[in-house]
Amino acid sequence: MLNGRDDGAASPSDDNRSSQKDGAPERSGTKGESDWQKIVPGGDCQCADGSEFAFWERHADPTKVVLYLDGGGACVDATSCAFTGEAGENPSYNWSLAGENPDFPGGGILDFDRPDNPFANYSFLYMASCTGDLDLGNITRDYSVELTVEHNGFVNGTAVLDYLAEHYPHARQVVVVGKTGGSVAAPVYGGLVADRLPDAQLTVFGAQSGAFPDLPDFNEAILGDLWGTYGNMPDWKVNKGLTARDWGIPRFWIQAGLHDPDIVMARFDYAYDPHAARGVERMGGDATDLLALIDANEATIEAAGVVQHSYTAPGAEHQILDIDKFYEMEVNGVRLVDWVESLLAGEPVDDVHCEQCGG
Repeated sequence: MLNGRDDGAASPSDDNRSSQKDGAPERSGTKGESDWQKIVPGGDCQCADGSEFAFWERHADPTKVVLYLDGGGACVDATSCAFTGEAGENPSYNWSLAGENPDFPGGGILDFDRPDNPFANYSFLYMASCTGDLDLGNITRDYSVELTVEHNGFVNGTAVLDYLAEHYPHARQVVVVGKTGGSVAAPVYGGLVADRLPDAQLTVFGAQSGAFPDLPDFNEAILGDLWGTYGNMPDWKVNKGLTARDWGIPRFWIQAGLHDPDIVMARFDYAYDPHAARGVERMGGDATDLLALIDANEATIEAAGVVQHSYTAPGAEHQILDIDKFYEMEVNGVRLVDWVESLLAGEPVDDVHCEQCGG
């Protein structure tokens, strides 16, 4: 979420770290269908405090891959961007990956022992966020004499994309999954995956950012100038003539969908997610009626010519992807896990929208 960290983020184990060899990314862990390896791409990759960036790989079916963009928050000034608390424990955002070693696999789609997990046999590339820029930045920002932040998310993400293309060149199906803040950039990454692996079937599934509005001042000042996002936008023909003010969060879905209409675009939101509401307010938007924002954003995306599949659940909850509620969620008689499975199978799905959504 914007200027507010998403609680409950998890990252795979980084035990048994090994040394880098022959210029290849550093790898650790034991290769196996249910084990995670830590990958250190090196080069220009780094976290906000200049420390080492890494991502994690679970190698299973090499023809089916999930690129998982985790949440982690965002920062916009000296207070919210400060390197406070333990590494990765700033209440606004994760600024380092040092010391991350939780139990894995987790719940939800990261529970690979569940027979009803539609992603159980997929290979995973799991990218944790540690740059405060929603995986979109490429700029060094001095917030004060004592605070220099590397908004390096897009550089880190590009390294993960390159790894995906190199190590899974024969992938037939790739799913870009974005959790909260990670779902903001998910459609852009989906379009970039399509460029690298043009023969793969692409699905983008973003969770919990559907309410973030298109605010030209925010687009220009924060996404464009503060984080350097505008300079990272792909050189797609459909992007010709767009300015930094045009590149709002709904625009990411529009441009990726117009660039490659074969990408399956889908999102999940709670109608009145309080974390999303705070994010909208920190952007300078009005979160009085969050559901109206979600519905309006979807209408805008579809009016531009992009099919946006959506599953809108009632209530004021937040988490879904990495908890067991992913399997329990049902709206209007449609289980979320079944809906996602149909998306992956390329079957036609109807939008699911709560009738009594709460407030």
